[in-house]
Amino acid sequence: MQLNYGRHDFIMHPSGCLYWPSQNSVLIADVHFGKIDHFRKNGSALPAQVGLENFRKLNQILDEFEPDKLIFLGDLFHSTQNKDWERFTAWVKLQKVKMTLIIGNHDIIPQYCFEDLGIEVLPQLTYEALFLTHHPLEKEGFFNICGHLHPGYRLRGEGRQQLKLSCFYRKKQQLILPAFGTFTGHFLIEPEEDEDVFVLSEDLVLSIR
Repeated sequence: MQLNYGRHDFIMHPSGCLYWPSQNSVLIADVHFGKIDHFRKNGSALPAQVGLENFRKLNQILDEFEPDKLIFLGDLFHSTQNKDWERFTAWVKLQKVKMTLIIGNHDIIPQYCFEDLGIEVLPQLTYEALFLTHHPLEKEGFFNICGHLHPGYRLRGEGRQQLKLSCFYRKKQQLILPAFGTFTGHFLIEPEEDEDVFVLSEDLVLSIR
């Protein structure tokens, strides 16, 4: 599923990533590495292998698009360093793609830890009329691409059937990406008449309105 802003085209991918062809870049929001280990440490009975799904999805995206740049729109890690940090460090060292992290509210691991891995760390990123952030922000004359909300949409069937799906949420001057990470949950949105919702299925992105 494609969308356009000004001179820039983007491809919304079923994984929840956004591909930016003119820059050969992939944008990803809210991976929340380490969340599974964080909950397991605090007594939740979650299988450890669930956390490995984030690495599988990332590898799939890098193989499919072969980007020059990978831009994380915040909340790359859920909290402090744990076993996923060791896995992430090993994974980064195998990659050739240039990585940038735009800091999110959960990114409390010291900035130098990422920089030591060769990852650029920024509070926000501006390119022409595009404004990349973690939190949804407004900036006059700019189109904001962000994350943070973990947007989801409730589909209702003819009976009482309901299905909650992750989605891309487009407002007039803003695109909010779905959470890329496993076990991140949804914030169910109620779009206005002039807003667009693109839900994720297993292998498709579908326009709902």
